Amino acid sequence: MSGKMSDDTKAALPMAVLNAIQNPVVLVNESGLVTFANWEAEAFFGASANHLARHDISTFIPFGSPLLTLIEQVRERRAAVNEYRVDLSSPRLGADKLVDLYVAPVLSEPGSVVIVFQERSMADKIDRQLTHRAAARSVTGLASMLAHEIKNPLSGIRGAAQLLESSVNDEDRALTRLICDETDRIVSLVDRMEVFSDERPVDRHPVNIHSILDHVKAVARAGFARRIRITENYDPSLPPVYANRDQLVQVFLNLVKNAAEAIGDKPDGEIMLTTAYRPGIRLSVAGTREKISLPLEFCVHDNGPGVPSDLVPHLFDPFITTKTNGSGLGLALVAKIIGGHGGIVECDSQTSRTIFRVLMPASKGPTAEDPEPIAVKGKTR
Repeated sequence: MSGKMSDDTKAALPMAVLNAIQNPVVLVNESGLVTFANWEAEAFFGASANHLARHDISTFIPFGSPLLTLIEQVRERRAAVNEYRVDLSSPRLGADKLVDLYVAPVLSEPGSVVIVFQERSMADKIDRQLTHRAAARSVTGLASMLAHEIKNPLSGIRGAAQLLESSVNDEDRALTRLICDETDRIVSLVDRMEVFSDERPVDRHPVNIHSILDHVKAVARAGFARRIRITENYDPSLPPVYANRDQLVQVFLNLVKNAAEAIGDKPDGEIMLTTAYRPGIRLSVAGTREKISLPLEFCVHDNGPGVPSDLVPHLFDPFITTKTNGSGLGLALVAKIIGGHGGIVECDSQTSRTIFRVLMPASKGPTAEDPEPIAVKGKTR
C-alpha cells in the first residue's frame, strides 16, 4: 500500500485542519465577501458557510466595528495584526461579545485576509479557573498550618478556662464562659478550613445532575428558602456528569443558600435552576496532560440585588464575602470542589440578576443511581 496521499486527500486536508481549530476562522476576499468559514465560525455567526459567502463581512458585525479598520490596515501593510478585547456585541452575535482578533494577509490571494476570533469569555473563564485553583492551594497550606499550630493551644486555653469557671464568682464566670465560646468558634472555623487540606483523589461516578438538583431544591424548600419561589428549566436529554454526588450536593446547596440569602425578604424573590449542553470548551486537568471537554452547564439564577462589580473577579477567593458575619470560605470551597472535578465555576452578576454557572465534564456511562433513564421535565414549572 502506497504511503502517498491522493490529490483529493491533499485538497481536503487544509479544510479538515481549519475545521479542527476550536476558534472561529474566516477568509475574507478583496471584495469583503466571506469565502471560507470553519465550523466554529458558523456557530459564532449563527449562519452556514454558504450563507456567509453571499454577504459582506460587515453584514455580520456591528456598524463601525474596529474589525473593518483592521482588515484595511492589514491589506495596506501586508502584515499581520493582533487586537485584543474588541467588542462585537450586537443583537445578531449577542451581548458581552468581547474577542481577541488575529488578522493576517493571504499573500497568494492579494486583498484577501484571514481572521481568527478568540472569544474573551472563554479565555477569561480559564484565567479565573487557574486563579481559583491557586487560591484553593494557598488555603490548603493555611488550613494544614492552622490545624497543627492553633487547635492544640486552643484546647489548652479552653481547658484552663473550664477549670477556672468552678472557682470564680458569677461575674468572672461570664468571662470564662466567653473564653470557651470564642475558642469553640475558632476551632469551628479551623475545622471548616481543614476541608481544603484534603488532597485525596475524588471518588467519582456517573451521576444524574437532575436528581442532585431536585434533592437540593427539596432541602432548600424545607429550610432556608421556604419563602422563596424555586423553579427549574432542565435539558431532559442531558448525559450523566462524572462527579462525586455528595460533593455536588454540597456545591449546589451552598450556591442555592447564597442565592436565598441574597434575596432575603424580597417579596417576589425567585431562584431558578437550569441545565444545558454547551459544547466547545476544553480545559487542561491540573497535574496531568489530559484535556477534557466541559459541555455540561448547570446554573443557579437569582433576582437578588446582585454582586458588586469590583467583587466579582475575587468572589471565589478565600475570606471574600458580602455577608456581615460570613467567613468567606463557602465559595472558595465550591471553587476547590469544582476544580477538583476538572470543571469551571463562574459568576455573572447585574442588578436583579445573578448567575452562578458551573461547567462540568460528561460521563460516557450510565448514572450510578439511575441505571434506567429517568424522565425529567424540560420546561420551567
